[in-house]
Amino acid sequence: MLRRRPDWYLVALAGTVGLAALLPASGPSARIAEVACDLAVALLFFLYGARLSTRETLAGLRHLRLHALVSAATFVLFPLLGLATALLTPVPLTGQLQTGVLFLCLVPSTVQSSVALTGVAGGDVPAAICAGTYSSLAGLVLTPLLSAWLLGSHTRLSADGLVRIGLQLLAPFLLGQLLRPWLGGLLSRHRRVLTPVDRGSILLVVYTAFSAAVSQGIWHLVTPPALLGLLAVLLALLAAALAVTGLCARLLGLDRPATIAAVLCGSQKSLANGLPMATVLFGPAAGLMVLPLMLYHQLQLVVGSLLAGRWSRAPAAITGPDAPPAPG
Repeated sequence: MLRRRPDWYLVALAGTVGLAALLPASGPSARIAEVACDLAVALLFFLYGARLSTRETLAGLRHLRLHALVSAATFVLFPLLGLATALLTPVPLTGQLQTGVLFLCLVPSTVQSSVALTGVAGGDVPAAICAGTYSSLAGLVLTPLLSAWLLGSHTRLSADGLVRIGLQLLAPFLLGQLLRPWLGGLLSRHRRVLTPVDRGSILLVVYTAFSAAVSQGIWHLVTPPALLGLLAVLLALLAAALAVTGLCARLLGLDRPATIAAVLCGSQKSLANGLPMATVLFGPAAGLMVLPLMLYHQLQLVVGSLLAGRWSRAPAAITGPDAPPAPG
């Protein structure tokens, strides 16, 4: 088994949820938290844009089959699986939890964890970086549109909502891209300093969302049976995504490193992108909506670590359902 140090970021996420449960923001403090949350989301996407190298992103286009597979898994396979959970789940989830599962299925893939796991497993790291980046860029447009289509009245996506998404997500990202020639080097040199800014912004989003959820009585809605049912659904989603992306990689004739990158990128979901989008799309109802995403994020790290460790130890001898398919 791959040994990992404790992920203090996940510990901090759990602690933030606990803080929101014990000391939720309310009244004037809730309004201050919402404004701070909006500013934090804008800062996040500005930094994404300033860090993203346009040249490296375009250079990665040579992995067309891999990127097509990851995009199809993220924005076609997952939404279909999310819709299927409403029909096939033995124990129906509460309305908001079911909506949260479907929203999870519309979120883009992640970059950091999928790239790290791809490297451990001996996969194609540059391809994983590009696949995650393309997914994040596409998600800026596709996630809100798919949410409006599939979630309908649960979202706040109206003409005003589209303007808000443009101002809060797209505009900061594009501004970061425009300023990258002047800021890119500085951000690269001080990456360690900026990590707490990124993660602190996400923690603020989590605190604000769960404070609102606590005020709405989240703990009366998420009973132990509902939580167990949710975990079972999320494990089934992850298993299906791993199996289908692995099979499709084999049918496409991808080599082993590309297959590993495709399986790991195609089965993961981005907490960093999903949480800010949820606050824009769902407003005060975002707390319960993002619970499936937060749980799935932890499951994908645990399962991904186990698979990466297994693949790295015996790359030539791995067989069975948890093995990356051999090239066709």
